[in-house]
Amino acid sequence: MVFHGKGGYDWHTVYNMPIWLRKYTFSQIQNFYKEEKEQIENSQSKDSNKQTAIGPDGKINPAAFKKPTSSSYK
Repeated sequence: MVFHGKGGYDWHTVYNMPIWLRKYTFSQIQNFYKEEKEQIENSQSKDSNKQTAIGPDGKINPAAFKKPTSSSYK
């Protein structure tokens, strides 16, 4: 809880915390990180449908680059 509480708890506070409060706090931190993980996975699955310049195999995808159109510069 000291590490995953992101600085909100020090060792003495957790040590002196009643067991019921310690379990409740731990479950709240655990739920927070589960929801965060689900949100990250959902955003990554949405992003996987987009065409990227580098494919999953690590090779450059030339189809992702647009060919330049005619420019007004002469």
